[in-house]
Amino acid sequence: MLHADSAQVAWNSDKKRWEVHILIGGEVIKRAIDKRLTDTGEAALKELACSTARDEGYEVSPEHVTVQGHA
Repeated sequence: MLHADSAQVAWNSDKKRWEVHILIGGEVIKRAIDKRLTDTGEAALKELACSTARDEGYEVSPEHVTVQGHA
């Protein structure tokens, strides 16, 4: 599995959903989270980013995930 530099979970207020941005060098992979989340605490959102990165074939640790915005 490849290592991602970092990831970010951000609230998109226009689309009213969370999005995960995975950063690998100069590339950014963006994935929308369409499902309704029951837990939007920082730890849960960081784990969501890590699992989304794994689904894309990348490994990122929770220490390298930032959370911006909230619902």
